[in-house]
Amino acid sequence: MSEIPADLRYSKSHEWVRAEGDLVIVGITDHAQAALGDMVYVETPETGDRLKAEEACAVVESVKAASDIYSPTSGEIVDSNSNLVDNPELVNDDPYGDGWIFQMRTDNASALEELMDAEAYETFCEEE
Repeated sequence: MSEIPADLRYSKSHEWVRAEGDLVIVGITDHAQAALGDMVYVETPETGDRLKAEEACAVVESVKAASDIYSPTSGEIVDSNSNLVDNPELVNDDPYGDGWIFQMRTDNASALEELMDAEAYETFCEEE
């Protein structure tokens, strides 16, 4: 079974979210990166972009497939992980740490409560 940290929230499209006040850090889960395989390219959103919840905003490409990354909430991009340009494999090596994809200032922090907790995400992955 993939690693599923208990302190994060999870979307049905396999993004994880770490809330830090009104900022959220977003990446793809260990489950998603394992299914996709070795990353060869990551396209991150632009700082200042305004996103709606569930809007496609980034792309990861692996040796197997390309996959959109979706915003877990509405808000504004405040940072993207520029290290992924030259090192897309960070998504594979450390999906919950150095492999984060973007940070955003959320318009509605309470909306994050609608995302799955670790237990619900584990059940979701097993049923998928």
